[in-house]
Amino acid sequence: MTLSVSLIRKLERVAPEMRDVLLTLVEEVERNREESVTKREFNELKEIVARLAKGQEELTRTVTDLVEAQKRTDQTLGELAEAQKRTEQRLGELAQAQRHTEQQLGELAEAQKRTEEGMQEMSRGLGKNREQIGGLSRSVAYALENEAYRKLPAFLAARHGIRVRERIIRAEMADQEINLFAQATRDDQDVVLVGESVLRLDDLSKLRKIRDKLEAVQALFDQPVVPIIVTHFVRPKVLETALAAGIIVVQSFEWEP
Repeated sequence: MTLSVSLIRKLERVAPEMRDVLLTLVEEVERNREESVTKREFNELKEIVARLAKGQEELTRTVTDLVEAQKRTDQTLGELAEAQKRTEQRLGELAQAQRHTEQQLGELAEAQKRTEEGMQEMSRGLGKNREQIGGLSRSVAYALENEAYRKLPAFLAARHGIRVRERIIRAEMADQEINLFAQATRDDQDVVLVGESVLRLDDLSKLRKIRDKLEAVQALFDQPVVPIIVTHFVRPKVLETALAAGIIVVQSFEWEP
């Protein structure tokens, strides 16, 4: 307890018995004042501590919520990382499939190239075959013509009463190639022989060729023109049409009279 100088001087003028009483009273007042201040401060401190405790609880809850949110974030990030890994794996598989597809396309392109080369080779071979067949056909046709030159005169004389004056030849008249041409007589009448040799008489269009040649030669001669077709084979319908048109059809197996 602290007393002011003024109070001390006043107490010195008081009787000792009264002074003791006054000092005791002052001490009691001071003690009560100090105790009152201490309780108020303690209550204030309790309120502060309570508020701090409540704030701490809220902070703890907030931190807990943040921890949970962080866990969820970490889990989401983990799932995203797994999804990214799966995506990268899928992209890798797609890239591998793309490389495989490109490889297959390359192989197909090579196979196509080989096929085209093979087709070209076959085409060249077919061309050669056609040339050979064409050459063979021409050879057979020439052989048929040559045989007709030798055997037709006797056949025509025996079967049709037509006598060739001179030998049968190949000629060109009025821009038309005549396979078989000769001057002849039939029933004491001069005639002109105009013939065509074909390997197979199987199409009516081939009759038109002989008619075209007949018209061309008829314009050059006054004598009647006798049309002849020499062949290895003739279809019945074509033979019927030819005979109806006055065309003599001779098949090679008929050479001998």
